[in-house]
Amino acid sequence: MDYKEIADSLKEVMDDFFVSRGDLIGKIVAVTAQSLKAGRKILIFGNGGSAAEAQHFAAELVNRFLKPRPPLRAISLTTDTSTLTSIGNDSSFDHIFSRQVEALGEEGDVAIALSTSGTSPNIVQALQVARGKKLVTIGLTGKGGGKIGPLVDYLVDVPSKKTPRIQEVHLLLLHILAQELEDRLT
Repeated sequence: MDYKEIADSLKEVMDDFFVSRGDLIGKIVAVTAQSLKAGRKILIFGNGGSAAEAQHFAAELVNRFLKPRPPLRAISLTTDTSTLTSIGNDSSFDHIFSRQVEALGEEGDVAIALSTSGTSPNIVQALQVARGKKLVTIGLTGKGGGKIGPLVDYLVDVPSKKTPRIQEVHLLLLHILAQELEDRLT
């Protein structure tokens, strides 16, 4: 296996992203910081590797990213196994995030959805509920945005169809957001 080829592939995707969509980062930082300053919260969710990234991001906001500071309000909707399995069993896996957004989301909160394909039914339904409740909606997806594109205020679609590259760029974007929020709000 040529590890340099993998690294070069990631660099190419990142370069393409920052040239074509880099201006979105400042907009997302600004709207998210404004929401947190107003006492609102961030709800973040995704499936599989995106679920892990959602948990990682929420932990960095609630605890710390680079420096000690007061906690920032963030909830990963992927962590409560009792809620997830209850909804999945009693209703449908398609509703595991939408029911939580319905219960926890308030106007002015920020919903961040992670989906490499942009087509996951449970992500789509959660964003529909979030929009109905007037949350700010952000979608981190792969190229094109899939079904999520029309449902979000801010679409951050990584210009790739390769799941590992998309997830790697998503993690970088979440780290940038965490650092910017930490710097602006503390």
